[in-house]
This record gives sequence, structure tokens and C-alpha cells, in this order.
Amino acid sequence: MTPTIVLVHGAYAESSSWDGLLDRLPTDGRVIAFANPLRSVATDAALLTDLVRTLDGPVVLVGHSYGGAVISGVPADAGDVTALVYIAGFALAPGESAGDASALVPGSTLGDTLVPVPLAGGGTDTYIAQEKYHAQFCADLPAAEATRMAITQRPVTQEALFEPAGGQALWQTVPSWFVFGELDHNIPVGAHRIMAERAGARETVEIAGASHVVGISHADEVAKVVLDAVGAAGAS
Repeated sequence: MTPTIVLVHGAYAESSSWDGLLDRLPTDGRVIAFANPLRSVATDAALLTDLVRTLDGPVVLVGHSYGGAVISGVPADAGDVTALVYIAGFALAPGESAGDASALVPGSTLGDTLVPVPLAGGGTDTYIAQEKYHAQFCADLPAAEATRMAITQRPVTQEALFEPAGGQALWQTVPSWFVFGELDHNIPVGAHRIMAERAGARETVEIAGASHVVGISHADEVAKVVLDAVGAAGAS
């Protein structure tokens, strides 16, 4: 049975960030772009889990950036999740936050670009300042595309970025694949290497010169990693 691919976008982006991959994914199965709320790792993972529980057959979860933290939080008994793909994504260890993982090695410049928006109900939303978005988030994309992305970015709460992950990580029991860029300014490349190694990744692809949005700027290479995971899932 062909696996269902569930795409989980990260912070400061939205579901259209998958557009470059969609034409490269298999058409004989189901592909779902989950609308990640970006409110809390636990609650976002719970909503994704609700979706996974409705899916028949094998499921491949694909997470970009903060979306990686969310797919890691899906419980092992949620469904037949057979593969995880981290696209410049956080494969958090139990008790670790996205902020912790970003600081596994020095080099992230994200914090200096963020604009806080206090929320009336408590907490704080964060956006990347539009004038800093291109250099910070997607330096290997054309300026016009970066401008559109900066305008349409969706905020993540500051609390979500520093929320400890739960007591179990799905990558501890499900095979994982990793792809990330050498020049990721949000999550330093050294942090990606650490996360991939400790997860025992089946495949790790580091793309020279690529930014945090490696799935857009290097869609062919990233699609190949996703298809590798789908192929392994379909064969299992």
C-alpha cells in the first residue's frame, strides 16, 4: 500500500512552502499538507496525532524546522507511521526545546531578527522582521520570492520555541531521514548533524550553500530524500 505523506510546515512559513515539492511527490498516494497552528509543541503534535489516527495504511511524516519538533511528538501508537523525514527540522530529544537544539552549537542568528507581538490572552507571538527575512531565512531564494514569504509568514509563539519536548520522541522507534543546508542561519548545520546522528538516521544529506528553506531552493534533492523514505516505508 502506498504510504500517505503528511507534510508539516514550520514557523515563519505556511503550507505553500511545500509547493516546490508537490509536483515531485508520487501521485498514486495521498499527500496532505497539515496546517500547523504554531502555538505549542504539545498541542500542535496532538492535532497532528488526531489527523494521523484517521489515516489507513502506512504514513510518512515530513517536518520542516519547527514542524520537525511536532512530528517528533506524535505518539508511537497513533498509527502506522513508518518513516520520518526532517527537512532542516528539529528532531528534539525528550525534554529538549527548539531553543535548546538550536544552541547545540553556536551560530544561530534567528533571535536577533525576531519581532515580538504580545498576545491579549497571554504569551507572545514572534515574526521575523520583514527587512531581515531574506538574509535570515531564505538567502538562496530570489528577492521577490523572499519578499512574498516575509509578507505571508505565520508567527510561532515564543513559548513554543522554548517548550520542552515530551518524554518520548517518535524518532526513537521510527526510522528517520535528514536533509539540511550548510548555510542554515536558523538551526546551525552542526546542530543538524548532532540531531541526525543521535537519531540514527537512515540517510543524512547536507546540501552545500543551502539556506533554511532547502526544500524550496533544492527541491529535487529534498524530494529524493522524501522518496527514499517513502520507498522504504512502502517496502516495510
